[in-house]
Amino acid sequence: MSYILSLDQGTTSSRAILFDQNGKVVAQSQHEFRQIYPNSGWVEHDPFEILTSQMSSAVEALGKISARPRDIAAIGITNQRETTIVWDRETGKPIYNAIVWQDRRTAAECKRLTSEGAETLVRERTGLLIDPYFSASKISWILDQVPGARVRAEQGKLAFGTVDSWLIWNLTSGKHHVTDVTNASRTMVFNIIKGKWDEELLKLFRIPASMMPEVVWSSERIGEVTTTLGLSSISLAGIAGDQQAALFGQLCFNPGDAKNTYGTGCFLLENIGTNFVQSKHRLITTLAASTEKRLEYALEGSIFIGGAVVQWLRDNLHIIKSSAEVEQLAASVESSEEVVLVPAFVGLGAPHWDPLASGLLIGLRRNTQPGHIARAALESICFQVADVLDAIRSETSKPVPELRVDGGAAVNDLMMQFQADLLGTPVVRPPVTETTALGAAYLAGLATGFWGSTNDLQSHRANEVRFEPKMSPELVKAKRERWHNAVERSKGWAN
Repeated sequence: MSYILSLDQGTTSSRAILFDQNGKVVAQSQHEFRQIYPNSGWVEHDPFEILTSQMSSAVEALGKISARPRDIAAIGITNQRETTIVWDRETGKPIYNAIVWQDRRTAAECKRLTSEGAETLVRERTGLLIDPYFSASKISWILDQVPGARVRAEQGKLAFGTVDSWLIWNLTSGKHHVTDVTNASRTMVFNIIKGKWDEELLKLFRIPASMMPEVVWSSERIGEVTTTLGLSSISLAGIAGDQQAALFGQLCFNPGDAKNTYGTGCFLLENIGTNFVQSKHRLITTLAASTEKRLEYALEGSIFIGGAVVQWLRDNLHIIKSSAEVEQLAASVESSEEVVLVPAFVGLGAPHWDPLASGLLIGLRRNTQPGHIARAALESICFQVADVLDAIRSETSKPVPELRVDGGAAVNDLMMQFQADLLGTPVVRPPVTETTALGAAYLAGLATGFWGSTNDLQSHRANEVRFEPKMSPELVKAKRERWHNAVERSKGWAN
């Protein structure tokens, strides 16, 4: 029997998952790696720890079912997006740690560019906002801060890549310096209308074009692994940034199809087809993964604190011992009793984009219990998702028939029911919630004939769970008004 190996390189760990032809997980392995915080607001990773943790996970996953490289039809790669690595082309060594997507060190530079009016150009060509979140300002910072880096870059001696590029460079002994369209679209210098690196934007961010990887489609044969004995000669055939991989893994192939991933943050994407749309509500327009070898688009709303609010209950308030306990604690009360938590711990993401907003917990009474706070925490995730979907609905003519969900918190039935109630739209959870890794597997498998067409994948969604809206419209309206009032207070709290 043959399998598809998905390399799922995330922000806190690297995982490898083997899928069979039915899209089921047959083996997996995971390794965490260090989070490095040199200064306030700075987040870095060691690129070699990313690489070794990912390779170790891959070899271990194969070992669990005694699979050999000849048993693997192809490798698909999905990765934390925007994280920036610059390395020496000759030695293959990074010249600085990976600067992670969460890093805010370039906020002042991004603010300067915005104040000078550059955001219009960036939005028109990339679909993005000028923000430290994306890769371009990170690249420029490395070139400015590492001695001699800018001169070496201008001489063509340095390479830039997001994590997918770094992995593929190392897996192929430096033969392939590539990224796919979805990852390229997160750099802030890729023209998503023309499908190429934008010369004017590269100049704006002072990035030599020679640093940039070749851009390939998300589903196509790229090369073979040459450097790792346990993976030698396996075809590399699928690449997508994690959220686009999840969109594909959820089979959101048609305009109007939407998914939300509940991870550390939340990322809601809706397929909007082949026409570029610039958001009126400061959502992001990004490229979607496709097998059609054409540019397809999605609207995206990024929520900074999703599942992280549960970690906050565990690590800061100590009202639960493990994240898995939160559903039981929340279910110990019938409602949040008007307790509202706005988890703006690092500001607010879409559609508010307020970096100065602060976390807020209000509505406390003498009878408030830990269960009320836990329930308010779960509800805060759902409220944020509802705000993003409202914004997306206002941008497109295609109705969202259902919201497909995945990620760690999607297994929480209490939360998924509340999400359906808020949206007034069914919420659908697939049998395999590892849709990010599954999407990368699908892209690789379709490129190599492991699956014949996207139609072959529909049967993999058997036994999905549907949550239908049950709450009265009047109660939903009252709850959302209370939420929005709290959000407005959180925005003004710093003042």
